Formats: sequence, C-alpha cells, structure tokens
Amino acid sequence: MSSAIAVEKKKLKNPPLELHYLGDKVLRQPAKRISRVDDEIRRLVREMLQTMYSNDGIGLAAPQVGVHKQLIVIDIEPDNAANPPLILINPMIKKVYGNICVEQEGCLSIPGVYLDVKRPEMVEITYKDENGRPQSLKVGDLLGRCIQHEMDHLNGVVFVDRVENTLILNQELSKYGFSHQAVKSIA
Repeated sequence: MSSAIAVEKKKLKNPPLELHYLGDKVLRQPAKRISRVDDEIRRLVREMLQTMYSNDGIGLAAPQVGVHKQLIVIDIEPDNAANPPLILINPMIKKVYGNICVEQEGCLSIPGVYLDVKRPEMVEITYKDENGRPQSLKVGDLLGRCIQHEMDHLNGVVFVDRVENTLILNQELSKYGFSHQAVKSIA
C-alpha cells in the first residue's frame, strides 16, 4: 500500500486544482472508469494530492475538482512524511464487514460542516494503483470510512446525503452558507 508518486505534504498558496462545493452540479455526476493508467493520470494524482494537502484534507475524489474519473487520493496521516498516500483507481467495494458505526465526517466540498454518518465498520475493496496494477485491501477505522466517503463522490453522493438528523443538518448547512436543497437524502 505505497505510492510511487512523491508529492511534498505541504500547503501551496495556489493549489493546481479548484475545489467544487455543495450545490455545484459537477458533484452529482457519476465518474467514469479509467481505461488506461498513464502519465496523464499520474499527473492528475499529483495535482489532486497537492490540492488535498493545501486544503487540509485527508481524502479527495476527482469529481470534487471537476474531473469525472474514478480516481481517489487518500492520506489519513498528512503530517507524517514517511506515510505514503493511497491512490485508488476504479475502486469497487467487494464486501462490507462488522457493525454499522456512527462517526463524524467532514468534506472539502462542504467546509466547516461536520456531522454524524452511519457506515459499515470495515470494507474490502479492489482497485488499481497508480501503475495500473490490480490491488485489494480490507480496512476499517478512519481509512475504511474515508474510502467509503470518497467512493460516494464517484457516484454523485455527498456525505450530507447520508445524514439522518435533518434538523442538525439544516442548521449546520445554513450556518456555513449552504442550501439544504442541495442535499439528496439517501439516509
């Protein structure tokens, strides 16, 4: 689970990609599978990582930067230079395990909003790495939750769609200037 793509884990004044926010239609369009993992995809991975680190994120899906490709970058230890990021190309959940857990989530596309979301405790996924090699991973805790959260983005789902407490959801969205009409509830 290591990346061949080296990016310095630091904030850039002008990150290479622009984030899209709740209410923007690009977040609702399903991403397309990547047919070839090439230098263009690896460049996109680098730019996504730089954008994620610049915005204090731990995960970023390509639709959040307006790119409709099944590509996710994750780094749950952004302050640890020795821990490489995880690159997921065309990820698929093969199986979910354990209990349904409630944890607080946030999202770079909805800054300031943190709310409780129910998700399976563990997931088993298959994906391709940045070299196009097939990989599989069985994971839980923060990494497992982050993978599920980012994979939702590939299907046009944002974490607020899964929030069950609509009263708190609407209060938080209003507080940070987002419209509750941008939510497509699946909770």
